[in-house]
Amino acid sequence: MKFDATRSDFAPYGFSCELWTPTPMPRPDRHNEVEINFLRSGTLTYLLGGRRTTVEAGRLVLFWAAIPHQILKWETPKPYYVATLPLAWFLGCGFPDHFAHPILAGEIVTDPVRTPGDEERFEQWVKDFHAAQPVRERVAQIEIQARLLRLALSLPTRKAPAAKPRSPWPPEPALSRADQIACYIARHYDEQPTADQVAQAVGLHPNYAMNLFKKTFGTTMVDFLVQHRLSHAQRLLVTTDDPIIEIASAAGFQSLSRFNEAFKRACGSPPREYRKANRAGT
Repeated sequence: MKFDATRSDFAPYGFSCELWTPTPMPRPDRHNEVEINFLRSGTLTYLLGGRRTTVEAGRLVLFWAAIPHQILKWETPKPYYVATLPLAWFLGCGFPDHFAHPILAGEIVTDPVRTPGDEERFEQWVKDFHAAQPVRERVAQIEIQARLLRLALSLPTRKAPAAKPRSPWPPEPALSRADQIACYIARHYDEQPTADQVAQAVGLHPNYAMNLFKKTFGTTMVDFLVQHRLSHAQRLLVTTDDPIIEIASAAGFQSLSRFNEAFKRACGSPPREYRKANRAGT
């Protein structure tokens, strides 16, 4: 498989396991599944949540794909494995908080070790999902759940943060100007940053900053900011009982009507229906 730039935002991949060929992504992708990557060789670099993140071969890597993610470059001659797990299934598995919470908070979780047999497992799961036999799909789902539980047990426990941490600003000077813009938006989307403020933070003229961002990432600064706000709202909808109006405000929307409109347009359903469909055990 290859990324289809014409696919609708939030179009589901469903429960799947496939071999993917890395290609440049002209825009970020978003879908409401937890994604697992497993590279057989080389490296893959994402822009994920405003940060460049490099994935190495031989380790399971997980992230919530509702966070805007975009392949920027790759150094791997082989296709890599991608499994997509519906969010409701993931939440219903009862994974430990120290494993599930960072994923829902927009972090990448990486297996600390290279586990023997993972490549063979992915190869088998691809065959199972392509067999068009419900019992083989069920076996693959059980094995994936067991593999993730073993990963969770191998990770150190930690307390979930009480609030979203603020990274220091300015960012590392090694980041490109476009990356600095992405980082600034990712860290301040719940405020009301204007194009002028974002450009000033990275030392650029607003028009140049907007054009540079669009040329580099294939999307506008405004759309990128809204994507982050919606991802934040999704996480709160499925992990808290907070009133929807409070979630809209926490995500940076100035009115409930604007939030409802943007959420339904992007996610295909109103926030209340999305919460009901994606809560654990539903």
